[in-house]
Amino acid sequence: MRVYRIQLWNYSRWFGKMYGFINTCLKSLVIERFGEETWENLRLMAGVQETFMTYEIYDDIITLRLVQEACKMLDVSSEVVLKLFGEYFFSFCKMSGYDTMLRTLGGNLVEFIENLDALHSYLALSYEAMNAPSFRVERMDDGRILLHYYSDRKGLYHIVPGIIEAVAKDFFDSEVTMTILNQSEEDERTGKKEHVVFHMVQKEKVTKRKAQTRQNNSEEEILEVKKDKEETMRRMKARYANLQLCPRKRSPWELVRSIVMLGQGNLRQSFTPSYPKTLWIEEQAFCNAFPFHIVFDSDLVVKHTGVNIQKFVPGLQTAGIRLDEYFTIVHPEVIFNIQSIKKFINSQFVLKTRREMLPEVQQNQPTLKLRGQMMWMESLNCMIYLCSPKLRSLQELEERGLHLADIAQHDTTRDLILLNQQRLAEIELSNQLERKKEELRILSRNLEIEKQKSEKLLYAMLPTHVANQLKEGKRVEAGEFKVCTILFSDVVTFTNICAACEPIQIVNMLNAMYSRFDRLTSIHNVYKVETIGDAYMVVGGVPVPTNTHAERVANFALGMRIAAREVTNPITGQPIQIRVGLHTGPVLAGVVGEKMPRYCLFGDTVNTASRMESHGVPDHIHVSPFTFSVIKDKGIFEMAERGEIEVKGKGLMRTYFLLKNLQKSDEQIMGLVDGEMCVYQEDLEEETDDLKEVSPEDMNAVLKVEEDAHKEVAENGNNHTSPPSPSSLHSDKSSSDHLIQFDITPAYDSPNDFKHLHNGHHSDGINTKFCSIL
Repeated sequence: MRVYRIQLWNYSRWFGKMYGFINTCLKSLVIERFGEETWENLRLMAGVQETFMTYEIYDDIITLRLVQEACKMLDVSSEVVLKLFGEYFFSFCKMSGYDTMLRTLGGNLVEFIENLDALHSYLALSYEAMNAPSFRVERMDDGRILLHYYSDRKGLYHIVPGIIEAVAKDFFDSEVTMTILNQSEEDERTGKKEHVVFHMVQKEKVTKRKAQTRQNNSEEEILEVKKDKEETMRRMKARYANLQLCPRKRSPWELVRSIVMLGQGNLRQSFTPSYPKTLWIEEQAFCNAFPFHIVFDSDLVVKHTGVNIQKFVPGLQTAGIRLDEYFTIVHPEVIFNIQSIKKFINSQFVLKTRREMLPEVQQNQPTLKLRGQMMWMESLNCMIYLCSPKLRSLQELEERGLHLADIAQHDTTRDLILLNQQRLAEIELSNQLERKKEELRILSRNLEIEKQKSEKLLYAMLPTHVANQLKEGKRVEAGEFKVCTILFSDVVTFTNICAACEPIQIVNMLNAMYSRFDRLTSIHNVYKVETIGDAYMVVGGVPVPTNTHAERVANFALGMRIAAREVTNPITGQPIQIRVGLHTGPVLAGVVGEKMPRYCLFGDTVNTASRMESHGVPDHIHVSPFTFSVIKDKGIFEMAERGEIEVKGKGLMRTYFLLKNLQKSDEQIMGLVDGEMCVYQEDLEEETDDLKEVSPEDMNAVLKVEEDAHKEVAENGNNHTSPPSPSSLHSDKSSSDHLIQFDITPAYDSPNDFKHLHNGHHSDGINTKFCSIL
């Protein structure tokens, strides 16, 4: 099989061009038998395009590659693939509208094969560049039937058994066995063509009824029935053999006699023609009635020709001229002698005029081609060539200086040219439609790619289920989450960095840092809410509730601290430092805005998480007591108590530092271990109860008291506030008394207010509002 593939590759240099119809058939075969995915893989392996235009010409090497890769992919020999293609090619032709045309080629399999060349000649009118194979049936004296196959393409002869067997089974209800007798570069025709001889054995299928009868009846009964039939036929023969034919009145037996003869065949098979003793047509009338005909002897000497062929090839009027001096044989490509012509007598012959033998005024015109039938006249030892001009369109008719009047009225070439003119117009229209269809397919594919890019951008801005609702034009209701964990982070001394660096350096630094953070959000499955300047905000448990929200955010915080050390300060060249703050509590979440909608979080939990970040320590993860109470019992994190600190707007609060994960390594937290991720034990029993829809009226009420709550917090800011118990995190509703407007401005009014912070590092240069919170 491997050797054959190499041989098939070597044969490729003999290949020419092939219409897209063949490649489309091969594509349809693979998709129907093996699926779309197999075709896509085969196409990519062969390096060919996705679709083929029916009437466009492609290099044969494309088909060769597809066959080769199919052999490799299916791990079968090329003989199997080509035979399978031959069987399917016959079915594909029927599906493509050639069913009736194929059925009418012949009454039996031999006639069908003998007329294939005529069919190819007709199709060549539409497929001008078609280089079809040729077939010849040879009946041997011993009763064998040989099929001769000729082709310019080498190595594809295994297609033939597939086609012939499918034709015999479908059209003639028989089974055919084909055996290769000889394979060579034939010497019967000109050029180096592949010539394969098949021994063809045809067996009629036995009907079930006959088979059943043979099984049920004994041998004696069968012989008795056979004798009865023979006796009946003998009596019938004796009776109607003596009946006289009557031209005026025919008896019923005469009708039987005209149809059946000894129980064999039909009228066509029993018909005996009657020939006149004298041909009742004069020479001049014959040459006028058949204006394109040539009679020549065994030495190719022209005896006489039709009147119009003399008009366009004047040299034929010269006595004793040889036919091969003025013509060459185009099809079949045989040696120009009587022996070769007799061997292919059942083929349609196409002759082309030699340009150098034409008058000088005609040498610049396209050469004239004749198409017709060769008939050997044994008594005269001459061959008659009854032909017509081979023309595809009215344009070719005009180019050769011909008119429809030059063709005999009984010659169907007139109608064929006119019909094919319309056919060519339909083909051109079909080509345009196929090209437009292909353009639309490419545009549709590009549109789908752009749509995916837009959706990817949309999903990066909003949660997936929220984005899908907005795409469908639905209104997204706000939802209350009973508990979640929020994280804020910022870059230490970011204001100083901005003052000392070029803007592009700041952009590059933030891009490098945020790209690492964004990757971590996918690893730990937390939702990135927003980034403004150097501030980065994520949440766990929103928009998809989960019981491991605090654990996820804690691991994310450890990971972002590691990732930040990989980004350098453009001023000092040292790794940058970040402050991180975590807090756990209830929030209200919803989509805000129409022109650029954002998924925002509302509630005092957001404000407290921001305070944890702004009151934090560089390169530390500052954790509120509420987050500490959630993750301390898990026993997977190492925590350190910071002590009580004054938190603006909250009073004294005992806070903690998250140091490390006791069960996961840094590589696991960063998602750098192949095939292993941070796994979180989910408890989803009450997950559906975590998210409750909030009506628009409730949302308006929240926003309405925002300003009053802002004032209340300002009045009570100097009083120490004891932190609520962890049980308050699970209350059904957040108190409207804590409604304030949140922004990422640090939780102090002047530089003197942050003396309780380590190193005095903060982000006092950003005044953009982040979102509204309770």
